[in-house]
Amino acid sequence: MSEDIRPQPQPGILDIAPYVPGKSGAAGSNAIKLSANESPLGASPKAQAAFAAAAQHLEIYPEGSSRLLREALGEVHGIDPATIVCGNGSDDLLHLLAQTYLGEGDNAVMSQYGFSVYPIITRATGADIIMVDEVDYTAHVDGLLAAVTPQTKVVWLANPNNPTGTYISDAEMRRLHAGMRPDILLVIDNAYAEYVTAEDFAVGLDLVREAKNVVMVRTFSKMGLAAARIGWMVGTLELVDAINRIRGPFNVNLPAQMAGAAAARDVEFTARLKAHNAQWRDWITQELTSNHMYVVPSQGNFVLVLFPDAEHARLAFDTLMERGLVVREVAGSYGIDHGLRISIGSEQAMQGVVGILKALVKIS
Repeated sequence: MSEDIRPQPQPGILDIAPYVPGKSGAAGSNAIKLSANESPLGASPKAQAAFAAAAQHLEIYPEGSSRLLREALGEVHGIDPATIVCGNGSDDLLHLLAQTYLGEGDNAVMSQYGFSVYPIITRATGADIIMVDEVDYTAHVDGLLAAVTPQTKVVWLANPNNPTGTYISDAEMRRLHAGMRPDILLVIDNAYAEYVTAEDFAVGLDLVREAKNVVMVRTFSKMGLAAARIGWMVGTLELVDAINRIRGPFNVNLPAQMAGAAAARDVEFTARLKAHNAQWRDWITQELTSNHMYVVPSQGNFVLVLFPDAEHARLAFDTLMERGLVVREVAGSYGIDHGLRISIGSEQAMQGVVGILKALVKIS
């Protein structure tokens, strides 16, 4: 038998560019990680206590439907728990949505700088991805609608978007939905919803309740539980039934379920996290916007800083890294070679970033 004969991946799998996470500092270093949009204040103390308590029962399988977590989310957000599905991070749920609603010959539409996981999960089903140019680093509703074809089955839209931080208003989201065929699923990815301060923003729950083709996806990762991997989504009972048919039976572990339920109910901690982020997000935006740098207005827990060219961005990245501040390059994954994404961190971290970049601009 020829040594060349071996199992082969499905067509297109090896053409997918793998997801590249934000860098961390060298092992054992004191580097401050500002590359992964993690919580600047850690996790809710109540969530930490719940996680620790669950460690006393590691021999027991978790409840398969994440019932207690769904009930907590329903209580806090005013949602019927039966319309909620929980997952091993929101990525788990996005994969399940793609697997359920996309296949060979289909396509999905997304914005130019949308989350880099969308092309991966779309192509993994055999479907094609259509990317639509943005306007001022913001999703363009007319462009998204114009890109739809008879083969379109899903529209992926992160709101606010990563890595740009931009968003579309509730009115624009409704206009997008109104222009879509009813057999196309609109996936509203609200990973950064807890940090939004814009008054014309909406998470899309009303659309989910009113329509049969809208799903809202959320995560606990940006609010202090990234290590626990907890995501959740809300959709129609029919959509929930379809997803549950292929969802792993124990896809959210017990400590994560307990920590997530406690975090959801700790609304005071979430409010403190939002206030801290708004303060330093607005401050760094004002401090770094100059004739040499431009900060894209953000509603997330990060900012996208644009430099005059790729060389300046590389110099800024290397200089920050040398000083122990690790930020995110967005050239490879998103094609923004003159930009850096900087997560909002502590006051000390933000002051450090601003001081270094201002000094760098003066000497460059």
